[in-house]
Amino acid sequence: MIKIDGLTKYYGEQKAVDNLSLSIPEGTIFGFLGPNGAGKTTTIKMIVGINTPDSGSININGRTPFMPSAREEIGFMPEEPHFYDQLTGLEFMRFAANLFSQKSQAKESLEEILKKTGIYEARNKKIKNYSKGMKQRLGFAQALVNDPKYIFLDEPLEGLDPIGRRELKIMLENIKKEGKTIFFNSHILSDVENICDQIGIIHLGKLIYFGSVDNFRKDKSLEEQFVETIKKL
Repeated sequence: MIKIDGLTKYYGEQKAVDNLSLSIPEGTIFGFLGPNGAGKTTTIKMIVGINTPDSGSININGRTPFMPSAREEIGFMPEEPHFYDQLTGLEFMRFAANLFSQKSQAKESLEEILKKTGIYEARNKKIKNYSKGMKQRLGFAQALVNDPKYIFLDEPLEGLDPIGRRELKIMLENIKKEGKTIFFNSHILSDVENICDQIGIIHLGKLIYFGSVDNFRKDKSLEEQFVETIKKL
């Protein structure tokens, strides 16, 4: 389980995340929603151990994300993945795999991940020649190199065409079937509505809803209810 209790983060005098608490069961897909500047990216960076909270606690399967043993079980895709553009896609995957202390995955395993994420045909092409959508796929692929139990994705659907978005949603559902836990931020609410077991909505750093999609949207679409809720605040 991912358990967050009283998470708070300041940037100067501004409180970016305000006393946030969440409990996310294993083997589920959780969508974290909110308008721009709500605190979504700050939260996800604290959960994976990139940023340090000013107060509160983060517990991932009984460990903090700052423990090496916990980081070995975490996969993370940032909102805007950056790459060594002179490397090929496969070379970058090898580089990413070698960052983990566990035995680096064989070339065949990395190629399987590239096939799963739809970037295999470009594996020997330099990343500088990749489109934005291809880079999004490669960013997702590198989040899987260590076979993580907990996968955190910041806007993974951004930059993908409708076919790519559909394929990624299918991949997320298949990964869930393997017993993995997925936590992702997204602005594409129609996609969240289709695949998430639970959602959390954050506004100005504060959690304003946590629970199932159906309980939140009632007889409206998720997007309609979301917009109405934010406008009332």
